[in-house]
Amino acid sequence: MKVYKFGGASVRNADGVRNLHRLIGDERNLFVIVSAMGKTTNALERVFEGLQKSDRALVAEEIAALRAYHAGIVDDLWHAPVRLECVEALFAELERYVAGTVYRPEEAEAHYDTIVAYGELLSTTIISEYLAHAGSANRWIDMRRCFRTEQRHKDAAVDIEASAPLLRAAVAEGGEGLFVGQGFIGGAPDGTTTTLGREGSDYSAAVVAHILDAESMSVWKDVDGVLNADPKIFPDAVQIAELNYLDTIELAYSGAQIIHPKTIKPLQNKNIPLYVRPFGDKRKPGTVIRGMSAPVEVPILILKKSQVLLTIRSRDFSFVLEEKFASIFSLLERFRIKANLIHNSAVNLSLCVDESWHIDEAIRALREAGFDVMKAERMELLTIRGYTDELWHRYACGPQVFIRQATQSTVRIVRKRE
Repeated sequence: MKVYKFGGASVRNADGVRNLHRLIGDERNLFVIVSAMGKTTNALERVFEGLQKSDRALVAEEIAALRAYHAGIVDDLWHAPVRLECVEALFAELERYVAGTVYRPEEAEAHYDTIVAYGELLSTTIISEYLAHAGSANRWIDMRRCFRTEQRHKDAAVDIEASAPLLRAAVAEGGEGLFVGQGFIGGAPDGTTTTLGREGSDYSAAVVAHILDAESMSVWKDVDGVLNADPKIFPDAVQIAELNYLDTIELAYSGAQIIHPKTIKPLQNKNIPLYVRPFGDKRKPGTVIRGMSAPVEVPILILKKSQVLLTIRSRDFSFVLEEKFASIFSLLERFRIKANLIHNSAVNLSLCVDESWHIDEAIRALREAGFDVMKAERMELLTIRGYTDELWHRYACGPQVFIRQATQSTVRIVRKRE
């Protein structure tokens, strides 16, 4: 068994879906994981916002636009106006859910997950139908029924032990040898839909590879492989031929978008190689990630945008006591806020965190718990592994730098966004 994962950019239009079919070719014993098409997740987030605000006009407008977008892809694939009943059924489900839901803030994450999951359900349904139409018999797999997750929304982890018999049974039912399933989504023990965090489709594919003892996993992207920096930000970025699991986890933790942070562990546990390959040309080798690799000889630059810097101080100046730290991090966990960088002094604790709709709630709770909190917005976190003097002076100096942490090989910089 091999596992292929296609992101939203690679299937954003009919040409992308046809390219997916070409990349699959006559391969069988293959499990294909697919994300939502194009910017569908963003549009579904606006549907969720409409539910939050009781703005039925916004909901109707966004769903109508999504229906037209997906219908356009279907018509292009079939070279004629075609109505796929299975796609229409999904839109009808979505409309019924939004119309019949009474929004409660305490259930926000559950509503969010249910709504945004339709992006992957739509994309895989269309792709499965098209592959069958093009002569590639396949089985559509509902990952909400095969991935048992923890009872947590927006960032759930898959319970691999509980999921393994469910997924294996679903695969055993199909004799086609080609399977199409959704990335990013699963099902909680109470039957509600969960999501695995943004970019969680890589994680989905890795769990499938682990459970099915795949020989390899390939992620098809719009780049030639893993680069040492985002070429849209750093124009002189170069490709890295190979990485080991440990370095990849470090890069993911620092904010590298090429691989989801939770992706590596299921692969490493069974020593399954991961290939990052360009969906535009199957002949290119891409980048391989495995247990052992040659050392990386170029600096790696990772920019994590949309950050907020929180500076927390105890009003009684007792910050040296460890229980203060424990209470702070326990409170932040309650609001699903994770620290990307931690910097402390005798009286201050500074945390660089992702922007979140819960930050102001967490700040209020911290203040109620006896802390003074300052918030700096429009921040970004830059990590440079293997930095040079030239990179140090270019990025780690200047008035826009708020925090700088350095070891012999790595520097991490919290700075004001330009």
